[in-house]
Amino acid sequence: MDSSFDLVTIGNATIDLFLSIQDTNRHFHLNEETQELCVRYGDKALVEKVELLLGGNASNVAVGVSRLGFKSAILAEIGTDEFSQKIVNNLKNEGVSDFFLKRNEKTPSLISVIINFKVDRTIFVEDIEMEHNFDLNNLNVKWIYLTSLGKKWKDTYKQVTEFCKRENAKLAFNPGILQLDDDFSKISQTFQVTDALFVNKEEARSILTANGKATSSVNIEDFLLPLKSLGPKAIVITDGKNGSCSINEQDKVFSCGIIESQAIERTGAGDSYAAGFLSAILAGLDFSTAMVWGARNASSVVTRVGAQTGLLTRKKLEEKLKE
Repeated sequence: MDSSFDLVTIGNATIDLFLSIQDTNRHFHLNEETQELCVRYGDKALVEKVELLLGGNASNVAVGVSRLGFKSAILAEIGTDEFSQKIVNNLKNEGVSDFFLKRNEKTPSLISVIINFKVDRTIFVEDIEMEHNFDLNNLNVKWIYLTSLGKKWKDTYKQVTEFCKRENAKLAFNPGILQLDDDFSKISQTFQVTDALFVNKEEARSILTANGKATSSVNIEDFLLPLKSLGPKAIVITDGKNGSCSINEQDKVFSCGIIESQAIERTGAGDSYAAGFLSAILAGLDFSTAMVWGARNASSVVTRVGAQTGLLTRKKLEEKLKE
């Protein structure tokens, strides 16, 4: 098998069970003051639609890059249950290599239940401990996209950091909740070899606070240089409806607004942005154009249920860029 790839993602591949609920459904209500989604205890609540879709940060980015015309693979750990076969089949259908998927007979595949109500989503994630014993030997790759992993993430992060140093592979880094909640020293070495850090505004603020660089600024451009001082060569920060900003290796700052679309569900918006951005970089384009690719991809994803259904193909992206 040819183990040469444009991008390899390392993280999770999951099955996402979406429960779509109409805003007028009498079984559910949103407490606007506390932002709590409420359902009566013991009730039999009706949902509009149930969908079983492929998800997971690493899977979303690998599929997104593949659709945009680049060769991708995923390193993830799945079970040997019936859901694992759906993961494999979906990845193959999307042109993503599953050669590096690790099947663990001791654990089930990861499943998330996502309630889609009033455009936003509430996610229930199963807490399963996996080993993450990935083999990077003989891997020839231009970019690695390293994202969130479960409790035993530290050895894998160290392995990826050493691989990128040794093989001169570029690293795109999107740390997860477990990594951000831990002592920053555990990921500081990964920051040192990061070529592009992808975070949202809240994650950026959390990283800066953990490193004594807290800021009360609401302007995400003020986060760029402090984050860059921690090691990454470039930073990309997304801020929901306020768009995104980035800084390249030469300290040039770019900004991009969102591209308006009729949002139905926002799962995977950040992953689709990263996939679009990195695909543009792989195509040899500059940061300003890469941000537009990311914004276009994200604006499409939120118009469909699921993290991957609305991901753009290269042909569709080019059509939208002409609009």
